[in-house]
Amino acid sequence: MSSCDALNSPSLSEKTSALGIEHFRTLAKNALLAWNISDAELTLIKHRENAVFKVVTENGDKFAMRIHRLGYHSDAALQSELQWIHALAKSGIELPEVIPTADGRFFVSARANANSSPQQVDLLAWVEGEQLGAVNKELCEDPNAVQAIYRIIGNMAARLHNQASEWQLPEGFQRHAWDAEGLVGEQPFWGPFWALASLTDEQRELLQSARSSVRQALERYGQDPQRYSMIHADFVPENLLLEGNTVRLIDFDDAGFGWHMFEIATALYFIQDAPHYSIARTALIEGYREHRALPERDLETLPMFLAARGFTYLGWVQDRQETETAQKMTPELVTMACKTAAKYLAVASQLKSS
Repeated sequence: MSSCDALNSPSLSEKTSALGIEHFRTLAKNALLAWNISDAELTLIKHRENAVFKVVTENGDKFAMRIHRLGYHSDAALQSELQWIHALAKSGIELPEVIPTADGRFFVSARANANSSPQQVDLLAWVEGEQLGAVNKELCEDPNAVQAIYRIIGNMAARLHNQASEWQLPEGFQRHAWDAEGLVGEQPFWGPFWALASLTDEQRELLQSARSSVRQALERYGQDPQRYSMIHADFVPENLLLEGNTVRLIDFDDAGFGWHMFEIATALYFIQDAPHYSIARTALIEGYREHRALPERDLETLPMFLAARGFTYLGWVQDRQETETAQKMTPELVTMACKTAAKYLAVASQLKSS
């Protein structure tokens, strides 16, 4: 399993919460009353940070229910995520529809019992289909599959950025930012990656050097609306579902304000050493340009944003070192992040000397 697979794995084996499955099942049943659903078949399909159930009603209607992990998003931030998903759907982006409660709310806070903490719960239309990244398990061995998948990613990312760049944010809209502070500040959104205990002194020095360079580069790059808006922030094949000829984007949990090139870097990060990386990169860019301009001066920032993306994954495991997933992934993620950071510093050095 690649790092990308692990970060997006729907495995039920790892319990990152002390709460058991039956707790979430009871909470789900209580929450469904807000949608006037009193009896339904509940199947847990994911339990890592959020718990996700497949809901099948007596009438055969199907939904996906998300029980959000405590403390990740405020109520205002979750409301904003769901508002954006709703707006994207209205603009023609293919994704699961947000299902409002009987009284029109996008989500509710529900408890399993009187002694438990309330958790945010929302309901989305059920989407059949297979993960795009799973259509061909040996993706890196089939250049035609690579080209087709990454052209689709480019197409969809451009359409999403078009909507986000033009969208008038609703009053009270709040969402985290993958900006300079969120990526390389003193308190990055996914944690201080340089504090990861398993880093050697040499690795830490390399990452700190790259961090300083990235911060300066981001300040020069700026936040022009044509290159910075709301982004999905997890645009990988595993978050695209293929049903017939329709591809739908899922999992907006990490969506926030950020650079469009950070989105592109995310799509490419875990395949940098794949045999057909150049094909994927070219296909993504060509697919993107079919719907939105992508100037060469922006493409030149890709090594910098790849380095920044690597930082975030180290922050992700640094904040989860007690989990089996983080422990398993840390060595590979450290190797990738350091290699990507070194490549970026080499490019930055060449640009300075030219």
